[in-house]
Amino acid sequence: MPGLLRGVARTAVIAGTATSVSNRVSRRQQGRWAEQQGSAAPSAQAASYAEPAPASPDMTSKIEQLKQLGELKAQGILTESEFEAQKRTILGP
Repeated sequence: MPGLLRGVARTAVIAGTATSVSNRVSRRQQGRWAEQQGSAAPSAQAASYAEPAPASPDMTSKIEQLKQLGELKAQGILTESEFEAQKRTILGP
């Protein structure tokens, strides 16, 4: 039974992370589209500066995800190796 709970918890963490990232990307894209529609047609030079470089994901959500992982590990749902693997996934390379 603990193996089943661990698998369910791991799946929930992964799905939650994917959902969080997807929602954040959608909000960012909607904001960019709204800015583009709201502004007048900029010159070609201004357009190249208006395009922001891809930003790293919001650190606040990463911290929240790490806290959730820590709670799962403290409850004994995740092992140390599972915790480390998920932590690397959240923090990236």
